[in-house]
Amino acid sequence: MAPRISFRRLDGILLLDKPTGMSSNAALQVARRLYRAEKGGHTGSLDPLATGLLPLCFGEATKIAGLLLGSAKAYDAEVVLGQTTDTDDSDGAVLRERPVPAISAAELEGALAPLRGRIRQRAPIYSALKQGGEPLYLKARRGEAIDAPERDVEVHALEVLAQQPTRLSLRVTCGSGTYIRSLARDLGETLGCGAHIAGLRRLWVDPFREAPMVTLDTLRALAEQGDEAGMEALLLPLDAGLAHYPRVTLDDEQTPRFRVGQRIRDASWPQGGVVVFGPAEAIQGLGQVDETGLLAPQRLFNL
Repeated sequence: MAPRISFRRLDGILLLDKPTGMSSNAALQVARRLYRAEKGGHTGSLDPLATGLLPLCFGEATKIAGLLLGSAKAYDAEVVLGQTTDTDDSDGAVLRERPVPAISAAELEGALAPLRGRIRQRAPIYSALKQGGEPLYLKARRGEAIDAPERDVEVHALEVLAQQPTRLSLRVTCGSGTYIRSLARDLGETLGCGAHIAGLRRLWVDPFREAPMVTLDTLRALAEQGDEAGMEALLLPLDAGLAHYPRVTLDDEQTPRFRVGQRIRDASWPQGGVVVFGPAEAIQGLGQVDETGLLAPQRLFNL
């Protein structure tokens, strides 16, 4: 019998390099057990096929997981032309095969152009998107007929890194809720041959564009050595996930007032959502500043 894990209070953000073949939740649970963290959450699912950046939030950092979920993201995608699958990636069953025509660079650009900017996108039927309170992939696995919903998404950039007769390498920068599998599927239909994703790697999630990722193998090695200090050194502080927010700093008198829900006014503070710090640069929480400079507490952190 495996020894019982003694979980502990742990706060911070881990920039995990998720391995292929593992769900985001499975990766989270492995990391959480290695860290012995009482509480953990991830910031938006990566497909099991996909690798790359999956920010994991532990302890108080779970309070900002939803904010990171809405951040811009970038991916490198390998697209296979000529085959349509039921999952829109290579993990699914092939539904249809079609010959791939000779595609010029100009023709490819013409097919990519409508997929940039603010577009209407239909989600894959095998996705974590919920309908009637249940993920679509569960309905699909039961063989239920699914009318996958459409929604507006933002594709900031879509560029070709390499083109071969039946394969494309693409780089995508997009907003929250964009399915790269759907982009590949729709591109294949425009080209008349069908397509699916054969490889996908998430490169960054705002605001984590430069920070290095950590693999599960690295964590396992440190855990086997009993090097908890080395593992904790790989965590980012909670405020690293809020680096793109304007800051408000409170003094010794204002800080306890903020923490009990009182509103504080200062006309010099930036309007909108802010991250609030107290004395000694100690992060306190999130707030909202109105047009008069009135700061209202939104969420408190207990670090």
